[in-house]
This record gives sequence, C-alpha cells and structure tokens, in this order.
Amino acid sequence: MDVVWLSRLQFAMTTMFHFIFVPLTLGLSWIIAIMEAKYVKTGDEDYKRMAKFWGKLFLINFALGIVTGITLEFQFGTNWSRYSEYVGDIFGPLLAIEATVAFFLESTFLAVWAFGWKRISPKLHVTAIWLVAIASTLSAIWILLANGFMQNPVGYVIRNGRLELQSFKAVVFNTFAWQEIFHTLLASYVLAGFFVLGVSSYHLLRKNEFEFFKKSFKLASTWTLIFVIILIFQGHMHGGEVANIQPAKLAAMESHWETRKYAPMYLFLIPDQENERNKIEILPIPGILSMLAHHRPSAEVKGLKDFPKDERPPVLPTFLSFRLMVGLGFLFLLLAAWAWKDRNNLHNSPKILKILPWAIPLPYIASELGWIITEVGRQPWIVYGLLKTSQAASPISGSQVYFSLVLLTVLYSILGALDIFLLFKISRKGPEPATN
Repeated sequence: MDVVWLSRLQFAMTTMFHFIFVPLTLGLSWIIAIMEAKYVKTGDEDYKRMAKFWGKLFLINFALGIVTGITLEFQFGTNWSRYSEYVGDIFGPLLAIEATVAFFLESTFLAVWAFGWKRISPKLHVTAIWLVAIASTLSAIWILLANGFMQNPVGYVIRNGRLELQSFKAVVFNTFAWQEIFHTLLASYVLAGFFVLGVSSYHLLRKNEFEFFKKSFKLASTWTLIFVIILIFQGHMHGGEVANIQPAKLAAMESHWETRKYAPMYLFLIPDQENERNKIEILPIPGILSMLAHHRPSAEVKGLKDFPKDERPPVLPTFLSFRLMVGLGFLFLLLAAWAWKDRNNLHNSPKILKILPWAIPLPYIASELGWIITEVGRQPWIVYGLLKTSQAASPISGSQVYFSLVLLTVLYSILGALDIFLLFKISRKGPEPATN
C-alpha cells in the first residue's frame, strides 16, 4: 500500500474528527462568558444557570477535543518526518507557543472556572471564563498561523535543503493566515450560535424551562445573525486573497479552465477534469467570477489549463465542497434572520423551533467542507510552491500506517459515540432546577 496515500488518509481522518470539537469550544466559550457577565451585572439567577448548563456541554466538548488533538502533533513525527525536518524551524516555535502559553492558560483558568463556583467571588469567577475564551482564541490563532505558513510561506530562507526562519514578524503577520484565522473563528461563532439555538428550540417546543431557554434563544439569535453576516462578507474577502496567493485553488473551486477576462460564474456546472472542461454549463453570469476574485468585472482570472497538470488540485472535491459551503452559508443567513425576527414571539413560532434542532449538524458540515477546500485545494503541495505532499512522508512501510489508521479509526469512533451520547443526554435533560 502507498504510504503517502495512507498517511494522507489518516491525517485527514484525525484532523476532520478533531475539528468536530474545536469550533464549538471556540464559540461557546464566548457565549458562556456573556451569559455569566449578565448574571454578575444583573443578579438574574437564570443567567447563572445558563452559564452552568452550557458550561457542562462546553467541558465535555473541550475534554474530548484535547484527546483527539494529541494524535495530530505526533503524526508530524511519525507520518510526516520529512516535512517536519524541512519546515521544523518555523513550524516548531508556533506550536510550542500555542502549547506552552495559550493552551496552559486556557486549561488553568478553565479548571478555576469549573471548580470555582462558591469558592471564589463572582467577579473573579466570570474573569476566569473570559480568560478561557481569550486563551482558546489565542490557541487557535497560533495553530492557524502554522497552517497559514503552509498555505503561503513567508519569512523564511532556504539553507542546506530546509527552511529556516528569517522573519518571525512576517510569519505572524502573514495576511493569508489572518484571513484563514478570521474565517475559522467566525465560522466557529456561527456554529456555537446554532448549537445554542437548536438545543433551546428543542426545549421551547416542549415548554420545558421556557423562560430559561427563551433567554438563551434570544441571546444566541442576535449573536448568530451578527456573525453570519460578518462571515459571508469576510468569506468574500478571503476568496480574493485565495485568488492572489493560490490561483490554482480558486480555479478548482469554480472549475474554471480557460484564462479570461470578464470570467463568468455558472449557476450550475459539472466538472470533467480528465478532459479539462466542464460537461455541463448552465446560466453563465459574465464577469461575476472576475468581480468576486479581483473586485473588477474586467479582471483576468487564470484558468486551470495554465497550470501544469501535476500542480493542479483535485477539481471535483474542491468544487463541490466550495459550492456546498457557500450554499449552507446563505441558508444560515436565512435561518438566523428568521430566528432573530421571531425571538420575541416564540410562543407562536413553531416552524423555526422545529427546524433549528435539525440544523445543528449543518455548521459542522460547512466547517469540514471549508477545510476540504483549504487542504485539498492546496494539493499537490504540503508547503505551497515549495514542498509536495509526495515528498513529505516518513520513510516507513504502508503496513505500519495501515495498522495505526485502523486503530485510530476504532478509537475515534468510540470517542465520537461517547461525545454524541453525552451531549445528547445533557442537552435533552436541560438545566438543574432553580434553587430558592
């Protein structure tokens, strides 16, 4: 068996599974912080109960996210040692800062928050959860800076056949990385918002703790609508950055084969990578792709045929993932606007309350699709323009990777089932009864 293919499959499986937990951690920490801040400011016990209830779900998600994330960094040594040797001088410090600063800050103050009820003052306790939210964001930023370097390598020199850090400032202020950071964080906030809306809607339909979940719903509806709108706008800006830095990825995202000005976007098409064309093209809108990519309808957009065949990303998965992600984004806007409109009339809004619990998986799917675009669309490069994925794998046998792939798949399946069971059980149960 091909060791590169198996290593890619294993890393894709573990990364995508790990990212099930990451966005909820990033988004829910801020929502909980807002809830507890409202309790400290107003003295309303419902907000304290809200922080505790959503906090339980956050803790489960956080714990399983740690377990699933540990294996990812080990794979850089076990499966991708040639990559680690090539880029370790730059990649290593970023991950070290994340682990020694952001993660320990996050873990420490999360412990203070989880065990500090009735042990420390309310103001100190709410400070702890705000620090958890800040540290979670910092943790994501350092990891995404590392990924951003893979997408757009900057601040390096090549010596003795490997990359060495020349400008830490250039790596930290990599514009492509920051577009990726903003997009990931905003998507996480939207996911957390829909999670709160979905669980709240489940209980509101059953008239269970109606006032409690009405407050959760109202807070989450405003939160979600704001961040969906920002996410769509920022996604457009991110697309422009992709067009400038990774034009082959943009061409694959739109199945765009011929370099041309006033490049059209098609309402519907079917890519045919083998024959370097589209099988079906329906309803072209002239200039829209040029406008989206370069903010001018007359701008030239480079087509896939201008890139060597061995440097083109897989078109079909990149194209389908992009179209589905964008479609889900506009669906989120519709649902968020509907929820916000009905937030003060939930007694008479059964339709949106019935829809939102079923919408909980959709932001997860959209986030995973985003990472498929990011990583598959970068291929065949593991470090864009410098090192191909085929050159980065460890010199080990395919049977070794196959064994670890099977083992991790079984382990992650168990953890996934446990996570779904615990989240469903606690979400369905609802908050602890109010105490007088």
